Amino acid sequence: MNKKNEVSKGLRSLLSNIEKTNNPLERNNLVRELTNSIALISPEVIEVNPFQPRKDFDTDQLMELAKSIKSSGLIQPITVRSVGGNKYQLISGERRLRASKMAGIKEIPAYIRVANDQEMLEMALVENIQRADLNALEIAISYQRLMDECNLTHEALSDKVGKDRSTITNYVRILKLPAQIQSSIKEGKLSMGHARALAGIDNLALQIKLFKETVDNGHSVRALEQLIKSYQTTKPSSHPSESKKDGNTPEIRKIKDEISLMLGTAVDIKRDSAGKGMITISFKTDKELNNIMERLRKDN
Repeated sequence: MNKKNEVSKGLRSLLSNIEKTNNPLERNNLVRELTNSIALISPEVIEVNPFQPRKDFDTDQLMELAKSIKSSGLIQPITVRSVGGNKYQLISGERRLRASKMAGIKEIPAYIRVANDQEMLEMALVENIQRADLNALEIAISYQRLMDECNLTHEALSDKVGKDRSTITNYVRILKLPAQIQSSIKEGKLSMGHARALAGIDNLALQIKLFKETVDNGHSVRALEQLIKSYQTTKPSSHPSESKKDGNTPEIRKIKDEISLMLGTAVDIKRDSAGKGMITISFKTDKELNNIMERLRKDN
């Protein structure tokens, strides 16, 4: 029996024991264990919550997320509720679920909850956040779960975990970073300070470029912040005519960002008034070039 099946069997056993027990203390311990366990579940057995207020999702953004998931996997698990018979109902993460289906993912990571476990969920997640061995991404996911699943605002969460509201906000922001940056945080290649600095960059291509420079050169947080500052003060053009001359319209910038995300590297596009242009793909090492080629072959 492989490890994945062992994990699934263990979680099924946990769910079964929770349903059977009438002992409050035993149930609390089982729920606490389940709260911090991750299962691999087929998207086909997960039904969307009919009370989900959000109905419309941006197709282009879903496509971008699907490509990211196909390339790097789903970093942040969804949360579901067991409804019996190997069926689950989505609690949070519909955008991630939809994108995973678009990417053709057969199994996705999920936290499983049971009915009437709100108080224990809060207690288990708050206790989990206090652990010393958590990386910044794991803390961010726990904060987001507390807000999503326990209906807490940033202020309420701040009081519950004894952290400043700005600290909560900074952690949650890193969940919006591209998957490859989140993976580096999870692997310990980037600190929370690095993540916070990168999360403040609006331009996706620049964000990825500076991320790669930081990892490749082992930049400290201070060095990264100085690098960001230098780009912000020297790169933007103060003359609208220059942007027009280079074809650097909002539409072109969006295309640059999309290509950068697909290839995992900085991309530049220059175009003249007649519509002719050139796409430049940046790389620094043979390894980066090979990675770009692998991504291009996948898309074909």
